[in-house]
Amino acid sequence: SNFARESQLACVTSLVAGLRVFETFCCSSRWQPALHEAPHEQAKHLGRAARARQTQSAADAKMKEIITLCVGQCGNQIGSEFWKQITAEHGIRPNGVPEDFALEGDDRKDVFFYEADDARFVPRALLLDLEPRVVNNIQNSQHRDLFNPENIFVSKEGGGAGNNWASGHRQAEENAELLADMLDREADNSDSLEGFVLTHSIAGGTGSGMGSYILEHLNDHFPKKLVSTYSVFPNWEEDQSDVVVQPYNSILTLKRLAVNADCVVVLDNTALNRIAVDRLRIPNPSVHHVNSLVSTVMAASTTTLRYPGYTNNDLVGLVASLVPTPRCHFLMTGYTPLTISADELARGDASKPPTQLPGSEPAGKDERMVHTSTDPRERPPPPPAGAVRKTSVLDVMRRLTQAKNIMVSANTRKGCYLSLLNIIQGDVDPTQVHKALQRVRERRLVSFIPWGPATFNVALSRKSPYVETKHKVSGLLLANHTCVSQLFAKTLTAYDRIRKRNAFVENYRREPMFADSLDEFDDSRDVVQSLRDEYIAAESPDYVEWGVGEEDDAGGLLDDGGGAFASDA
Repeated sequence: SNFARESQLACVTSLVAGLRVFETFCCSSRWQPALHEAPHEQAKHLGRAARARQTQSAADAKMKEIITLCVGQCGNQIGSEFWKQITAEHGIRPNGVPEDFALEGDDRKDVFFYEADDARFVPRALLLDLEPRVVNNIQNSQHRDLFNPENIFVSKEGGGAGNNWASGHRQAEENAELLADMLDREADNSDSLEGFVLTHSIAGGTGSGMGSYILEHLNDHFPKKLVSTYSVFPNWEEDQSDVVVQPYNSILTLKRLAVNADCVVVLDNTALNRIAVDRLRIPNPSVHHVNSLVSTVMAASTTTLRYPGYTNNDLVGLVASLVPTPRCHFLMTGYTPLTISADELARGDASKPPTQLPGSEPAGKDERMVHTSTDPRERPPPPPAGAVRKTSVLDVMRRLTQAKNIMVSANTRKGCYLSLLNIIQGDVDPTQVHKALQRVRERRLVSFIPWGPATFNVALSRKSPYVETKHKVSGLLLANHTCVSQLFAKTLTAYDRIRKRNAFVENYRREPMFADSLDEFDDSRDVVQSLRDEYIAAESPDYVEWGVGEEDDAGGLLDDGGGAFASDA
């Protein structure tokens, strides 16, 4: 009978849920984990069963590919470090040939790579820039044979965008046919394309302007595919910036990130340099040191896609748990424990003289925090950058909630979490996660939105068997927090400071988009202001009523929150 069939289905669903509960823990608004009723031994048994079935589920799951777009100088530098990281994690040599010991692995190489006819693994990546320096460095590096030459675009003029968003956007539009052909060719080469990942900076010319054009193109031509970005935000201190027009570029790019992207991982230059100085004990961090931090975050955030379990094994599932409303899709990250090898440290020091980075904290200020005496004999020796300490699930989860480990220069003690995901890597017993969650609840280490459930997810992930790590347990935080509005406020303040005087607008007026008027600046500012207001409104209990009844032209962006979610919502 129908009743019998429904009962059988309910039993099967309950069994599956019992196995999955140890892979992802989602606390309710009252912080009552579902595990508290399970006996200790039963929990250990179910945890082993879940891990035993993990390999089979990975083999049975349908492969979903992701195309990576590295745009501009910053985007290509970050992308280069990311590909070095994941080739090592998948046992792939710099020329794309897999190591013999990696041929029978159960990892998903096909997510970010495809296998060529000569058995080499080629990244599903496009390297795009308007000036050749960084791309030439990649093509002359150890990984020069890794990428498909047809997927590398450098402007024929080679002059770059001159830190001008409008120039980068215009040059991308002039090469629209070529760029569209590269995207279509790579998309057609995928059996089950899930989405795109874009790496770029929002302050320069190419990463912001060309990156904005590509976001618009993806939204128009691939409306059902998810678009995620790793966006580097600049330092807003006046004496720390090398690009005087970065407020203009940032405002214009943020509009496209709000409208055309489904998920934006915010990487704040100020916080990255602070972490390099304070946590890694590097007095003058170079570009390589900072990019190494970013590549660590990127690799860790995709580990559940490349070493899948029951949950968070695709990009849509990962993002959907973190983005409760379409426009509030700006995520901050944290990682612990952070280490850097002696080789990486030496390589970073050799790549750049000890000068101040754009967007970095003043070295003197941080050194005063570390050293209290000028006499070398009285200074306590700082711990080495690669120092190993004992790690546990509780220690990792506690550290991920601390502001000093967050890679955004915003105060997380103000505001609340919309959602939170901890990706724990290593050989972890699920019962340890349960105990850690209870401890976090008891100590009230995090606060959530008052108008919805407390979405605290924990995903367990394997580490790469081909890369040695110094710690048994490591963790990545991906969080949607209302404090990101502080970053938007800094952007708006910096923009208003130069816009009210119409400073440095002549180079923009020379471009077709701004030849007749500067309305695009004001429209973009309105979008960013509305985005900031929405994040602030999300802290109040009546957020669900926010924006109801407003005019379409004032709140119309609520319907434009990126391709995949706008179409599926």
